[in-house]
Amino acid sequence: MKLCRFWNPNSPRRGEPEQVSVGLLLDETTVLDLTPAGWPLMSALLEFDDAIAQLESLVKDKELPRYAFADLALLSPVENQQVWAAGVTYLRSKKARMEESDFSANAYDRVYEAERPELFFKSTWANVVGPGETVGIRADAKWSVPEPELALVINSRGQIVGYTIGNDMSSRDIEGENLLYLPQAKIYNRSCAVGPVIAVGCTEEEARSWTIRLQIEREGARAFSGETSVGQIKRSFTELVDFLFRSQDFPNGAVLLTGTGIVPPDNFTLKPEDRVRITISGVGMLENSVVEV
Repeated sequence: MKLCRFWNPNSPRRGEPEQVSVGLLLDETTVLDLTPAGWPLMSALLEFDDAIAQLESLVKDKELPRYAFADLALLSPVENQQVWAAGVTYLRSKKARMEESDFSANAYDRVYEAERPELFFKSTWANVVGPGETVGIRADAKWSVPEPELALVINSRGQIVGYTIGNDMSSRDIEGENLLYLPQAKIYNRSCAVGPVIAVGCTEEEARSWTIRLQIEREGARAFSGETSVGQIKRSFTELVDFLFRSQDFPNGAVLLTGTGIVPPDNFTLKPEDRVRITISGVGMLENSVVEV
């Protein structure tokens, strides 16, 4: 099952909170509007242990509106959660971050093998970019890349309730200059995109069979492409969530990006108007264009 958020096409005005709907994809073409059934927030629905059963019962409700998926303006599925990220979870990521760094390279080698993972805050819900919106590259950075990642959707009790796609935009030159510059390399305007849907009812075993693909288009031509497997993530999802929830409360739940295994070559950097497409086989495709911020 897949959940989404969208501007209700029957709304008289767009942009007001009450005009946002929560939808359930019945297939690849049709969306069932769950908001009239009393579910204006996905995060509230996913707090229940029987969320899947509730969704299955709503499918039978003939009174709920249905829309063509292709006609909807989708929003990011992040509603009121914080977004965090895990680093150095793929061997490829460890090597890339060691290569970009000078005196701090040893830190990435050590954290890859350590018991405690690297976790860092990425974005508030209000700053998350949705499908079709623009992602940003810093004006003071010379080396910027997207980082395509599987994102875990977690409820307030620390349970993984779904999966989506995340783009952890990064300024590699700023991060590589000094490890203490990591927040500036990772957290800035339009540096986090999440969407387009949340896949629910999937196990970690199923998610680890998925493929992640990245394609970057520039002036109508392919500038870079690559792929990896979710199964190459070293740490278990439950391990990452356990560390995230240690000594922290998330009353609205959280979204955790699980790291990237696709790294463009060192001579590649994003440019304004590039198009970034991230596909995860069990979720869908997140597409954004690039703008300088």
